[in-house]
Amino acid sequence: MKYRTIGTDPATRREVSVLALGAMLFGSRTDEKTSFAVLDRYVEEGGTFIDTSDNYAFWEDGGQGGQSEELLGRWRRSRGIGDEIVIATKLGARPLAPGTSYVDNAEGLSAKVIRESAERSRERLGVARLDLLYAHIEDHKVPLQETVEGFAELVAEGTVGLLGASNHAAWRLERARALATAAGLPSYEVLQYAHSHLRPRLDVPESLFPDGSLGHAGPDLLGYLREEPALTLVAYSPLLKGAYTHPDRLPTDFDHPGTPPRLQALTQVAKETGATLNQVVLSWQIGHPLPIIPLVGASSVTQLEENLAAVDLELTAEQRVRLDGAY
Repeated sequence: MKYRTIGTDPATRREVSVLALGAMLFGSRTDEKTSFAVLDRYVEEGGTFIDTSDNYAFWEDGGQGGQSEELLGRWRRSRGIGDEIVIATKLGARPLAPGTSYVDNAEGLSAKVIRESAERSRERLGVARLDLLYAHIEDHKVPLQETVEGFAELVAEGTVGLLGASNHAAWRLERARALATAAGLPSYEVLQYAHSHLRPRLDVPESLFPDGSLGHAGPDLLGYLREEPALTLVAYSPLLKGAYTHPDRLPTDFDHPGTPPRLQALTQVAKETGATLNQVVLSWQIGHPLPIIPLVGASSVTQLEENLAAVDLELTAEQRVRLDGAY
């Protein structure tokens, strides 16, 4: 395994594996035995960065989520896992009532919700401190100042380490971080967005969440990351939910003239290296000039094994030029 550091403050920064494991469906669609097996194998191979959220997976049973955090808590206790494993979670998108959705009934990002939801997450995970806590989606009903101060209070109290944000417009990220800097408060250092080798169109509904917020790391976000060396991008859905090996799963927002050339370049590099398309995508992200940590999901140990092998796949500079330059 290889590792990189997230965060800049010596009191909160962490060294994590360059491949993160998503636990979204653990405890719901993926049963406990399988989930534990995947988690155990990930740790055996040196993995130290696990991702979840307080609303995972509310859509599976029409509830409010929490299954993933609860399963991770049981796994931690049964395996004697301590702070050597970094667990990131999110708040803000948990439905306020069963049978509803974050689209029209999300918990939001008020100071009250931040405190209460973080406490519930700590209880479910069985930890004294959340290593990394994200603002999951935007909340335009609450002033950014309140959200910034709400997260900062938890860091000051020691119940939260690093702060992050996902699915926010770049200008909202910058405004929140500027407010925090002006007040001498900690702010977002880790960003989580969808990102892969193939690029979606960003002018069609499929590239947005139902509330209109951005899910993909578009040019603005990547440009922002390039100018802010303290930030790290955790890239979710790097394998497009299996679309590289099952083209029929490719979302419609990827149906544009730029996709075939990038797929062709990817296929050529895979043949040259003897790796799978998925492994080339992950290796491309891991070795990217920007600080990117791919976040992979796995519903079996076999899937995880393929993903883990990407860590040791070294692409040449010329192969990277071809992958980057395909349009």
